[in-house]
Amino acid sequence: MPSDVFDDPTDTREKILAATYRSLNEHGYAGLTMQTIGDELEQSPSLVYHHYENKDALVLACLEYLLEQFESEFGNDAVDDPKGQLEEILEWWFATDVDDEWHGFLTTILELRARAVHDSEYREHFTRSDRIFKESLATVLRAGIDSGAFRECDPDAIAETLQTVFIGTVLRRSSTDDDEWLTDVHAELDSYLDSLVHARERSQ
Repeated sequence: MPSDVFDDPTDTREKILAATYRSLNEHGYAGLTMQTIGDELEQSPSLVYHHYENKDALVLACLEYLLEQFESEFGNDAVDDPKGQLEEILEWWFATDVDDEWHGFLTTILELRARAVHDSEYREHFTRSDRIFKESLATVLRAGIDSGAFRECDPDAIAETLQTVFIGTVLRRSSTDDDEWLTDVHAELDSYLDSLVHARERSQ
């Protein structure tokens, strides 16, 4: 999810969520406090407490806001170039020349996913977000099948596979210093998609 979602907050709620997002990327979940959010907002923490009772309520609200923005953008955009869009998604996930903000975002997502192991509210959120992201991938695949860019395949099964690899990528990227494997995994996924998705295009 790009950070420009929070570039132009329109009200106090959005400003607080934007400050939470930035503070999460900088401090991680463990270092996040109402004080760090207030500092990022350049306001007293009491303003934050006025709207949210604790940091988990804030983090969950921030995650929900990001997901709502993704749903809105995805729902309004037609899939005009399914092959190009699928390639762009893979390039984003397996990019090696990433900045600190990008890496911080992925590390934060991993921290929050870990909380879902024992926290039902986080688990509920990530269950829903995984379903939405998986469906967005499946929609791109279906659009490619309908347009003739992709061969007949099972878009739901392929989307589930891609989603699972992406989540595994977050785990490994956030917990190791080595990223040389990214190129190999990206190439293997390309081969997987060539055999199941792009093969029809090659046969024409």
